[in-house]
Amino acid sequence: MDLEELQHLVPGIVFFVDRRCFPGWEITKQKIGFHDLTFVVEGKSNYYINEVQYTVEAGDVIYVPMNSIREAHTFKNNPMHSYAFNFNWLPSGSPKALPLRTVTKNAITGEILGYIKQFTHVWMSRQPGYIMQARALFMLIVHRLVMVSTINASGIKADPRVKKMMDYVIEHYHEELDISEAARIVNLHPVYFGKLFKKDTGHAFKQYLNMIRINQAEMLLSTGGFSVTEVAERCGYHDISYFSNVFKSIKGYSPSLVPK
Repeated sequence: MDLEELQHLVPGIVFFVDRRCFPGWEITKQKIGFHDLTFVVEGKSNYYINEVQYTVEAGDVIYVPMNSIREAHTFKNNPMHSYAFNFNWLPSGSPKALPLRTVTKNAITGEILGYIKQFTHVWMSRQPGYIMQARALFMLIVHRLVMVSTINASGIKADPRVKKMMDYVIEHYHEELDISEAARIVNLHPVYFGKLFKKDTGHAFKQYLNMIRINQAEMLLSTGGFSVTEVAERCGYHDISYFSNVFKSIKGYSPSLVPK
């Protein structure tokens, strides 16, 4: 399964726990009828997945697909603290697995941990609409985890200056912005910045900027409240012909054909 398939699935969260293990904690050996995604934030444990042993510690993520045989024991002198999600895919309870290894080392970023803490608050407080909010946060956690896992597997460490510019583009896509201005904002030479951005994102800066702008343009056009010219202006394009060409090259159809 890749991200394209994942985005069409809806999670049903069966169980969530802020698991603070005592020295004798264990999970007895059994076949599980759900997917288990566990984030280890302190301590160590041994997991046995389909008879294979994995030792996990702070920063690691364990993923156990549905229908696996699972067993676990914590280290008595260093008990594990983890956040565990047990979930199914709705409505059919599909066994489709996430695109993750059984153990992903050093995968818990500050951003992911922040989303987990938000989820914990939502799940525990159970205010009206909490299921919808919990599902949204869970999928955000999964998305970030898959992205971190992909970067780790490729051996590439994302540069914080690239992340800063990606966030900047989301907020300022409608403004005049080119690679020289982007490089100035993060205090880099334009040529070096361009190479760094492409290495970390897989896209040239202009290509990324256009994707953000065109995705926003498609959303605005789908509401039916704006003309193509108005949307082009709102998304940073002052040449309607150029906007139409870029839109068609990315989406495969003309902006005038966006369904409303």
